[in-house]
Amino acid sequence: MRNKIVCIVGMPGSGKSLVSDELVGQGFAYIRFGQITLDKIEEAGLAVNEDNEKKIREELRQEHGMAAFALLNISKIDDLLTGAHVVVDGLYSWSEYKALKEKYKERMRVIAVYAPPKLRIERLKNRQLKAGDYEQRFRPLKEEEVRSRDYAEIENLEKGGPIVMADFTIINTGTIDQLKQQVKLIIKDVFCD
Repeated sequence: MRNKIVCIVGMPGSGKSLVSDELVGQGFAYIRFGQITLDKIEEAGLAVNEDNEKKIREELRQEHGMAAFALLNISKIDDLLTGAHVVVDGLYSWSEYKALKEKYKERMRVIAVYAPPKLRIERLKNRQLKAGDYEQRFRPLKEEEVRSRDYAEIENLEKGGPIVMADFTIINTGTIDQLKQQVKLIIKDVFCD
């Protein structure tokens, strides 16, 4: 059996990173699409904040098109697929989805993680940035930052397409243990086909 790529999609604070971490715990290799943004911010000597992230994301998409993050990460995905199944945290745009689907075809599965806006805002406001979190995956965001990011991702990044085309959807309104249980059930389905 050839290794598969499982892409995690959803809005900020829905639980994408927790799902990705659960898959990593089950032996998946990990790639975070958004890491390119943070790397570019660091290269430019900018502060990591919502405004700079939005600016860099939009610049990358202007330069490489709406499939930018997929195109810029394909070689990394290919390298990781030689040794393991791969989880992609943060597939955003419809164009990224189409680029990966065209390349990986039936090897690719998409898991959408959903939580209502009010719950996502509370989660993001209450996050605690952990020491050594270079990727800043768990940094807190203010309510206005969450709303601004939601609107920008929906309006400018074609984010709805991959969510509605997902092979599986996790409703993440319960505990972390409930979320992990849903992931385990999905993984059984992914590897039974």
